[in-house]
Amino acid sequence: MSDDRKDRGLEKGLTSYGDTGFSLFLRKAFIKGAGYTDDALSRPVVGIVNTGSSYNPCHGNATQLIDAVKRGVMLSGGLPVDFPTISIHESFAHPTSMYLRNLMSMDTEEMIRAQPMDSVVLIGGCDKTVPAQLMGAASANIPCIELVTGSMLTGSHQFERVGACTDCRRYWGKYRAEEIDTDEISRVNDQLVASVGTCSGCRRPATCRSPRSSRAGASRTWCGSRMDA
Repeated sequence: MSDDRKDRGLEKGLTSYGDTGFSLFLRKAFIKGAGYTDDALSRPVVGIVNTGSSYNPCHGNATQLIDAVKRGVMLSGGLPVDFPTISIHESFAHPTSMYLRNLMSMDTEEMIRAQPMDSVVLIGGCDKTVPAQLMGAASANIPCIELVTGSMLTGSHQFERVGACTDCRRYWGKYRAEEIDTDEISRVNDQLVASVGTCSGCRRPATCRSPRSSRAGASRTWCGSRMDA
């Protein structure tokens, strides 16, 4: 094992068997079963966090984003390897998604630490997932970049553009106040979320920003070591 290769790529963070040569030998044997060659395994490894879940329509395009990231990494001479972490959705998490944010941060950090990668691309959206991923990757201390999933399409109700999640509360308030009936709230429900993606009408301060502001900020922020270190 040459000095310039030590603790890089597939040789990073070898499993403790008491014999580093055997650890690398075993690691290569298993991953070659997935079709990788020695040339591919000699490249820098770029991890890709996969937060896709059928319970999480906010990340419904994760598969397409992962494929796009993989193409870019391979064209740049790297080895892309995606791996799963827990996935949190605001309305599918009990008792609350905020309760699970720190767990997601720890999961992200530990999976980055435990597996060999030189840098990592974090794929996620919403105001719980993005902070959790960035906190976890910063603690793992490797170069990272956030790829925000992007917002859902908006719908239309009685010639008015509507979208989650601000309009969810607005129309539900009207329904509770008996300003609209059951039939209308049902039609609103059909229009609020027109596709997969994060909330399109999120106007809460600080904790929830538009996909454009998230992409311009978080996705250009490197955390951990410098990429050229």
